[in-house]
Amino acid sequence: MGGYGWVSFTTDYGEVDGFVAACKGVIATIAPAARVIDVTHQVPPQDVRRGSRVLAQTAPWLPSAVHVAVVDPGVGTERRGVCVVAGPSVLIGPDNGLLVPAAEALGGLTAAYELTDPAYQLPVVTTTFHGRDVFAPAAAHVCNGVAPAALGPAIEVGSLVRLPTPTVAATPGDLRAEVLAVDGFGNVQLAAAGADLATAFGPAGPAPTRLLVHAGERSWPASRGTTFGDVGPGELVVYVDSVDRVAVAVNGGAAAPRLGAAEGTTVRITRA
Repeated sequence: MGGYGWVSFTTDYGEVDGFVAACKGVIATIAPAARVIDVTHQVPPQDVRRGSRVLAQTAPWLPSAVHVAVVDPGVGTERRGVCVVAGPSVLIGPDNGLLVPAAEALGGLTAAYELTDPAYQLPVVTTTFHGRDVFAPAAAHVCNGVAPAALGPAIEVGSLVRLPTPTVAATPGDLRAEVLAVDGFGNVQLAAAGADLATAFGPAGPAPTRLLVHAGERSWPASRGTTFGDVGPGELVVYVDSVDRVAVAVNGGAAAPRLGAAEGTTVRITRA
């Protein structure tokens, strides 16, 4: 590989402290020509699943890059730091399931290496800040043209930690799916894909399909649509979002508090 001009950066560090700046300073010192795209630093603390979802849904829209992701509750333990090659990009971070969904979204995992060579780390590696001491310098060196294989020994791609697969069940007239995420607008994204919605309710047509959305012990009327304005103000719409996931929204409002839905809960959709 001839190096990279871009680094993407995803963390749960927040913006109150100087953690993000310290990591970006390390990258700038080692690879001053590299440009950094901040995906987000607002992943909820230690929420590996949320971080993996954000990175996987964002990375395909970024230029070929070194994607650094740090949501790392196991920092300083026996968990590995890894560099994963996927399509035209590489991903660097902890081996805790955070990187694999994005690697698959970028074309699939073709190689992986454990970050063990001290030549590509800071001279002193602390036990609680591998983002600064291990991941940022490794990313910067790869930007400068260092091959991922130089960072440490090859490891089996199949040995990388993977997160549990979210629950999805689609049958004619019935769709059950785990909530993947609630965005800042209160829209509820499900693990089900657009094809699952078609399996349950057939292809989308010009006339709205009347549905019921069930969460917990309650149910709400909804309509199948393609965008928020397909229903009246305050009404629920079931649609396929911009990353091909089934989602539930309220036109002009927030679906999550109405449904009482949160990540990991199950939502059921049936015909009305």
